[in-house]
Amino acid sequence: MKRFLALLFLCACWISQPLLSLDRQPNSDYQARRQKLAGKTDGGVVLLFASDEAEGPNDLYGYRPNDNFFYLSGWVEPGAALLIAPPTPQQSGSGARPYTEILFLPNRNPSQEKWTGVKLGPEDSQASAITGFARVEALDNLRSELVRLLPPQRASIYTDVPSPGEDSISAGPIEWLKRANAFPVGTGFHDVRPMLSSLRTFKDAGEIERIRKAANASVAAQLAAMHAMKPGTTEREISALMQYEWGRRGCERPAYAPIVGAGINSTVLHYSDDSAPIRSGDLVVIDAAGEYSLYASDITRTLPASGKFTPRQREIYDIVWGAQQAAIAAFESGKSTLGRETPNSLYKVALDYINSHGKDSRGEKLGKYFPHGLSHYVGLNVHDAGDYDVPLGPGAVFTIEPGIYIPEEKLGLRIEDDFYVDETGKLINLTQALPSTADDVERATSGR
Repeated sequence: MKRFLALLFLCACWISQPLLSLDRQPNSDYQARRQKLAGKTDGGVVLLFASDEAEGPNDLYGYRPNDNFFYLSGWVEPGAALLIAPPTPQQSGSGARPYTEILFLPNRNPSQEKWTGVKLGPEDSQASAITGFARVEALDNLRSELVRLLPPQRASIYTDVPSPGEDSISAGPIEWLKRANAFPVGTGFHDVRPMLSSLRTFKDAGEIERIRKAANASVAAQLAAMHAMKPGTTEREISALMQYEWGRRGCERPAYAPIVGAGINSTVLHYSDDSAPIRSGDLVVIDAAGEYSLYASDITRTLPASGKFTPRQREIYDIVWGAQQAAIAAFESGKSTLGRETPNSLYKVALDYINSHGKDSRGEKLGKYFPHGLSHYVGLNVHDAGDYDVPLGPGAVFTIEPGIYIPEEKLGLRIEDDFYVDETGKLINLTQALPSTADDVERATSGR
């Protein structure tokens, strides 16, 4: 009997291994998000699908769930579906419907599991406790549950409806369900993504904590790059070192393709070849950070390869740093915005600073060398979903990243940090431990 119980325990641990390997928030956090979303659909049913498990050369870091699906479910295994039905009163032709949420899991496939690992099946007695859903059903039962829950006519389904020329994870399954007559006549399909973007604009404490962990691991990786920087190394060596450093601190993967651009490559905004040598006198833009439990960080520093900036490099560096500090100083909770054309735009503050400090070789303003936005939200995606028109308030997590790129001088500079607004409205720099001023960066790179 003892051997049987021990074997049962080991099997339970084996099945739940994917969840245990991720620093997942409590089930109640995901349920709270589902309930908030249900309150926005005016009685409509939310139906979302997780992607299938990918195999092949593009699956470098293994399966990663869709951001919105994970945001609502916390579920990290492929092939699932999620249904959220808000309560509705009794109507003509149908009874009252209580609040309902169901996670649908595919039946286990032992043959496939030999290749991809053991998955949690819908029949598992611990499925509800593990996932946080009161009901966990087999994916095969989805059609019958829809028929049971939806009104007899003119239902509203909220899903990730693709735009023209776009695809979505849910498009194929929705089409199959239509052919299977799962939806009543007159059913309308609505894009749920704007609602989710609104919810994801402001992070809860658990999300901020995971972004903080991603940022801390990435700061350590950036510091390692500073200490290793010298002429004769290569962009690829620096990139590999950083991925090792944030990986050993718990990050599953890079939050985006690492950018290590030296010399002329520093002026290419999304340079990702990371293949060139680093030479004496080069500026090296390092835009690289890790992803911790699916939450991203985003950090950029610009380093002098030789340990010291030239006078011109320092001049431009100080302008970029000054633009970032001006935007930080201008921030007001409940007022400041991220958009370029929105009222109280932080972007405009940084651009005005750049245009009023320094000139190019022809004596013209430097603003034209700042071609990108100042900020973006950070969360489950490095450029996270969010409403860029609303004022920033408690729970907002975003970058402030001015830059100047002058190809004719082979001079590119960007400084980027991650910030969040705390519950009092104070702006907190999550990456403040990383050297930022020109003097501090020189000490970090020349003091190796």
